[in-house]
Amino acid sequence: MVKDSQRIYFFNFKDRDGQRIDYMAKLSNSIEEFINELLFEAGGSLEIQRSQISDHFNCAPSQINYVLTTRFTPIKGYYVESRRGGGGFIRIVKVKLEDQVETLEVFYDYIGSSITKDRSDDLLLELYREDKVTKREMEIIKVALSDRALGESENKNELRANLLKNILLVVFS
Repeated sequence: MVKDSQRIYFFNFKDRDGQRIDYMAKLSNSIEEFINELLFEAGGSLEIQRSQISDHFNCAPSQINYVLTTRFTPIKGYYVESRRGGGGFIRIVKVKLEDQVETLEVFYDYIGSSITKDRSDDLLLELYREDKVTKREMEIIKVALSDRALGESENKNELRANLLKNILLVVFS
């Protein structure tokens, strides 16, 4: 349990059915929620020291880095700047991508020349959250980009990237 003056976080190791819950995933979720609350309270722009967050959760600063790199990505609409060292800080800005050309460029940069199935699923989930695709469209695209659908290709991640870029052209047209 981590406690501060406003919140109490419980880290259970088993759910109601006795199934083990991954502590690190639970911790990552709590850190993400905490940062999002701070961002909301700060009006969408936040500057904080990494050590303040790691002290708050009694965890290693590398856990904060993990949350920042996996949960606060450009495709999710975040700009993150990080300075390391004793006086280091993290600056997080929630950006609403309203210009379709700019948004498409951010997605293209994220995809690069190849993309894994997990990363393509993350991108599709963000498109769904932003109401660019319906849930059904998202699921159809996920199946079309799956390893099974791509068959015996040696370059599945490259093929997936090319397909996804072409799909995005339609989504943003």
